[in-house]
Amino acid sequence: MIKPLFKLNAVHWMIGVSALILFACSSLRHTLFQSGAFDLGIYDQVTYLMSQGQPPISSLLGFHHMGNHAAWAVYLLALLYKIYPSAYWLLAVQAVALALGALPTWHLARQAGLKESQAFTMAVVYLLNPLVFNVNLFEFHPEVMAIPLILGVVLAARLGKISWFCLGVIFILGCKAVLSLTVAAMGFWLLVFEKRRTCGTFALIAGLVWFVIASQVIIPMFSNSEVAAVSRYSYLGNSVLEISSNFLLKPGLVLGRVFSLDTLEYLALLVAPVIWGLAPRHLTPLVSAIPALVLNILSDKQMQRDLIHQYSLPILPFLILAVISTLAVNKGWLRTRRTIILWALIAFMVLGKYGYLWSRYFRSIDTWQATREAIAQIQTKGAVLTTHSIYPHLTHRPTIQFVDDISGAPYDFSQFEYILLNVRHPDGTRNPEFAANLVNQLKSNQLFQLSYQRDDVYLFVKKSLGQLD
Repeated sequence: MIKPLFKLNAVHWMIGVSALILFACSSLRHTLFQSGAFDLGIYDQVTYLMSQGQPPISSLLGFHHMGNHAAWAVYLLALLYKIYPSAYWLLAVQAVALALGALPTWHLARQAGLKESQAFTMAVVYLLNPLVFNVNLFEFHPEVMAIPLILGVVLAARLGKISWFCLGVIFILGCKAVLSLTVAAMGFWLLVFEKRRTCGTFALIAGLVWFVIASQVIIPMFSNSEVAAVSRYSYLGNSVLEISSNFLLKPGLVLGRVFSLDTLEYLALLVAPVIWGLAPRHLTPLVSAIPALVLNILSDKQMQRDLIHQYSLPILPFLILAVISTLAVNKGWLRTRRTIILWALIAFMVLGKYGYLWSRYFRSIDTWQATREAIAQIQTKGAVLTTHSIYPHLTHRPTIQFVDDISGAPYDFSQFEYILLNVRHPDGTRNPEFAANLVNQLKSNQLFQLSYQRDDVYLFVKKSLGQLD
């Protein structure tokens, strides 16, 4: 009894250390002004507004938070903002949630009959998966909170803990509307392959019902438009229902995307960290990953087919389950703890984006101090126009926008109280000349005065009525 307890305590320590490392890395990125409006800025603003009892309307998206992904679970994060409003809460929750996935991984391995050392190894394999580290660095996304719970509800189903299973499924659905498809597929897998009739039926029905409610009622009601991601599948249709219909009735539109080098490369990246533990007879858990996999393959957006963004994250728990299933029958290319961990380390070294910490995130360090000083001079909750990377540092207000040179439309400066620009690193526009032109326009604008200037960082403040006279 002492030895298993020792192994479990080691897992707890490993999770704690991993959470601290993940939080430190994402916090460093944010502190160095390398995070952005999409998506940390969006979620920081709406969570702050929730905590203040104000309508959580993203001034960037232009509509209510529930019109984005129907992610009602974000309302729970507002409780943390009542203690102290800070984007670092979101980064901390994300780090803890991603690290916590190792705990149900350990328990699932033990439940499947693996030895303590093997279960510990699977927890290491989960934590070293490049997706865990890379997604943690990429802004904040509420679906990360669902990852440990996906593993947790599978454990609950296998242990017959129906109440915990149902509660976990409900929370997963509240993390992001599209996860309803993963939940439904998981229900089908549990029902057909795992013979968990009650849990499987609940997940299947709950997932399908919430998908219809979220995509056809809640999101259109709060955003006055179709689900935003529909535009990524425009070649299949202009609505969720049309896309679903064409997916089934016009397979020719789909097959070209499925059987392509792009898809092959994506699948190779996805399975490389765990390829050693995947066996044809033990791939049934991946039935649950089919919706996320199909959505990523068919999307027009290349970012849905990499290991940097969050889109592949719902697939990870089922890859882990497939590997556990393989090891449980003593199969797999690698079986010893040392070789498995070595493979996981090599995969992390090759596919992890830890190099960003010193290659990308310090590129604007020359204006870091000036940017901090300029931000400190913004004392009120007035409307702000700024750059993409400064955006998430000023989101605790009802109105904030960032500059870009894509639309080509002139800015109505009069709607803003503060305008903060970094001409040397104009990240939102990628065009220093465009940013410099904005500064020149503001210098001659009678509504604003230059309040701060250092290292090509400019803060303009709207003049009071007395100053205008």
